[in-house]
Amino acid sequence: MGEQSDHPQGSGATDNPDALEIEATVVLGIRITDWPALRAAALAAVEELDFSGIDPAAQRAELMREVAEDPHAALGALLHPDRLIGAMPGIEAIGGTLEISTTDDFAPDFAELFPLDGEDGESGDWTLTPRTACLLHTQLLALADAAYDDLDEHGDEPVTDGDDQDWAVFARLPRRSWTMHRSWRKAMARAFDDLAEDLGLGEWPLPRCPGEELALRLALVDARSLLGSQPQAVADLMGDLPADLYDYDWDGCADELLGVYDLAGQDPDEDSAVRLDTQLAATHPEGWFLTYEEAEEREPGRGYRR
Repeated sequence: MGEQSDHPQGSGATDNPDALEIEATVVLGIRITDWPALRAAALAAVEELDFSGIDPAAQRAELMREVAEDPHAALGALLHPDRLIGAMPGIEAIGGTLEISTTDDFAPDFAELFPLDGEDGESGDWTLTPRTACLLHTQLLALADAAYDDLDEHGDEPVTDGDDQDWAVFARLPRRSWTMHRSWRKAMARAFDDLAEDLGLGEWPLPRCPGEELALRLALVDARSLLGSQPQAVADLMGDLPADLYDYDWDGCADELLGVYDLAGQDPDEDSAVRLDTQLAATHPEGWFLTYEEAEEREPGRGYRR
């Protein structure tokens, strides 16, 4: 919908006395389903833009960098008012702004993504239930947000014993990772998002590397803690999701979701927590995000949420 201006002969009007100025407001709900494709299209759009000023080449390079790393910037390049108006005949842009923000309005439908097989919400075999998936998804996103907040506040600063309380996530990781650089920490933050995305697609969040195992273990700890400390808040979060016998079975989650892929030189029957601790101790943190041999590699160009 738009509103017609009472003053059609504004500063941007043509010589046509019948020209009208119209203010149009468009609200779009967008879910990014293919970040590499979006990024490629946005980079191509930036290549077509004209830059003016002291150093146009530097301006273009900086925008290219932002678009390559940030889905918000990529959308901004493609949805810029001048670009949209330029594709429409008979009109010209006289101004406008673009606002893009992340919204929680498009939450996954966990009842549909993780259907219960039995009657009255009870199934025979262990399964990842809608309520468990919802709470785990919430905690994974919360940990990702907290990790990015740590990055915004501390960057490359090492975690130390004296300031470990100032860190929301990275002080909870093994000490040998406390001095890792910003890029590594971004990969850790993305691990939480990757597992949350699995759940959002209706897939079990099976960790594909030691870093993701660690991320899921933290999420399971936090989910258990939240359920114990704020049961009403969890109940409110669940809404009308169906209940099941296996709701909030965190031990079952650890058994079924952690340690799925065989690790070379380790006993497959060993407790998953012990296996992970052994793997983390034997591997430099730079190797924590190397995909397990039997796991499918994630899209390497998927970028970061923040």
